[in-house]
Amino acid sequence: MVANLAHWMRPPADRRERTVRTYGLLVRLVALTLTVLLIAGACEVALDLVAWQCAGSADCAGGKSWLGFLSPENHGWWSQPGRRLALAAVLPGVLTGLLWYLSNRTWSAYESSPPLERPVDESAPEAGNRPALCLPGFWYGRRIVARLRAAHTAAGFLTIAAGLTLPTAAYDRQPGGSGPQDTAGWVLLTLLCAGAVTVVAVVCHRGRSESRVDGQLDRLIITALPGAALAVLALSVLYAGWSRPGWASTGQLPGNEAFCAIAIGEGALIVTMVVCALVLHRAAPGRTPLYGLAGPAVAVLACGLGAVLAGGVAQRFADWLDGGGTPGEGPGTAPPVLLTWLATAIPALLLVLVVLLLIFTVRVWRVRNRLLPTIMDGYPGERPDAVRTRRIASTIARAGLTDSAPWIVGPVALLTLLFGALAVTAAWVTHEVPGRAADGAPGAVDAAAQTAQALGSWLMGLAFLMLVTWARRAYRSPSARRTIGILWDVGTFWPRAAHPFAPPCYAERAVPDLTWRMETWTRRHGGRLVISGHSQGSVLAAAAVWQVDRRTRGQVALLTYGSPLERLYGRWFPAYFGPTQLRSLHGEVRYWRNLWRYTDPIGGPVKLPEGSGSEVDCDALKDPLAYGRTTEHPLPAPILGHSDYQADPVFDRERAGLLARLPEQKPPPAAAEAAGQMSSGRSSG
Repeated sequence: MVANLAHWMRPPADRRERTVRTYGLLVRLVALTLTVLLIAGACEVALDLVAWQCAGSADCAGGKSWLGFLSPENHGWWSQPGRRLALAAVLPGVLTGLLWYLSNRTWSAYESSPPLERPVDESAPEAGNRPALCLPGFWYGRRIVARLRAAHTAAGFLTIAAGLTLPTAAYDRQPGGSGPQDTAGWVLLTLLCAGAVTVVAVVCHRGRSESRVDGQLDRLIITALPGAALAVLALSVLYAGWSRPGWASTGQLPGNEAFCAIAIGEGALIVTMVVCALVLHRAAPGRTPLYGLAGPAVAVLACGLGAVLAGGVAQRFADWLDGGGTPGEGPGTAPPVLLTWLATAIPALLLVLVVLLLIFTVRVWRVRNRLLPTIMDGYPGERPDAVRTRRIASTIARAGLTDSAPWIVGPVALLTLLFGALAVTAAWVTHEVPGRAADGAPGAVDAAAQTAQALGSWLMGLAFLMLVTWARRAYRSPSARRTIGILWDVGTFWPRAAHPFAPPCYAERAVPDLTWRMETWTRRHGGRLVISGHSQGSVLAAAAVWQVDRRTRGQVALLTYGSPLERLYGRWFPAYFGPTQLRSLHGEVRYWRNLWRYTDPIGGPVKLPEGSGSEVDCDALKDPLAYGRTTEHPLPAPILGHSDYQADPVFDRERAGLLARLPEQKPPPAAAEAAGQMSSGRSSG
């Protein structure tokens, strides 16, 4: 989901079409590496830690009865390393199949419902300059999600096949290896390379066709590609299961350098994304966070989350299998060195986060103190209350932190990229975990390395558990669901243009449905519509207004409140909700009014450029509505923040004003006749 967000965060330089396409291609490739990283993490646990290292060691397998049948000490059929690997491949194979199933199920429920197909009026004067959200195929990603799902599923199967084939082929190439088996290994390696090239080629294919509703399906790709990859995996299982009596598993599974290759590939792709984003931002500078680098920064965070998920499971599993030992510093089981170096960087990253939080805490305190003398200006004649005043000022100061989010995302993303590069370099050069690499260094350095390694290993596992726990709390706790839901709504608003395993885009159903209802109501009844949208609903309302026909737009007024249209979407997604697009939205609807509060941490003013026509933003609403106890408010009025805009009298006044300004429309004859028949029926009854 986070990687998919990076696709939509590009700067708004639409005239540089080639650079825009390159940016989208890079995001899709980063998303592909995340799938490979996830499956490689599952292979690390199942194939390396369990089947290769622990099951191949008498000390490790001896204390675990569930591994006894795999131990070489028992001389069973499964005791050979290749057969142990083939059996362990079931776990990552099931995970890949589960991801395919979930993506296919949500694709059938969301992307497979076509919107109303309407030709674009090329003769309209604004047809060539209208925002992308006006295009008829924007909310219909059926074809690209199906194609990407096939490619990512095939990549998962090929990753498992590589985990089986590479160590087996390396053994067969040793002196004394079998000729037929060696030949089979080369054939499988060739198939793996051909499959990888095919997957990358499918991902590199042009992404979305938004100018029209693209109902085609690349049936050969979505059927043959995963099937062929699964066939290669089946051949790899047979190849690894071939009898090799002299083969013994020692050390770590060959091929663990793949994690370094994935990290280097992700770093190279993100650096190239940075170049593209800077070119686009320079061509169309605007009020965008991080100088147009929000997309690459979020892509870095996606890769960091992927490393935490994959590395956290591997670190905790290795600790569990190793008993009381420290993975990587003894003869027991150990994950790849790179994962340990990445875990060691987590404490330093958390220290930076703590420093940033302290800086923002001081800033909130200073802003609150600056606001204290001004709070009573909004409540003339009221008796001051120091506690009440501080509470209001603190709420306003905390709400302003939303605008400082780039100063958290930017440094964290930059340090994540730098620490990742240092971890890859250290792992490549030393081939030792940090605690071992620091042997012989000064005492303080050695102690710091040992502490960071131990703490980082636990923190990486804790981070994985926290992600799972938060997801579980979102189902049980309404407050947690509300907090997580804000981020979830933003992440699932956008179509799955980069990663098919992201959560489905609810807007691909909500926007066409709302558009259909608006057009049907105005066509059948000649009615006037005031579309009222709060928070994320204002974004859906704007997207629906962009999709309706010109006749309907002339009968629609827009009332938004607590709206993140400019504060969040306009800044972080400038190519789709930037000043030009919001000015276009203002021209699309008959009237538009926006309500907001200083205490709202999510919504804010729209701030249209000067010369855009009638004013959209109302003056900031008073919050709380009453300072102290009054006859109208015998109880202290709560500070509403982002909620209950309808409780403010301004809401009813603005809604009534919009409805009154819309011109009366006569219903069509058929609708008027039906209304008359219904009226006479009620009278006679």
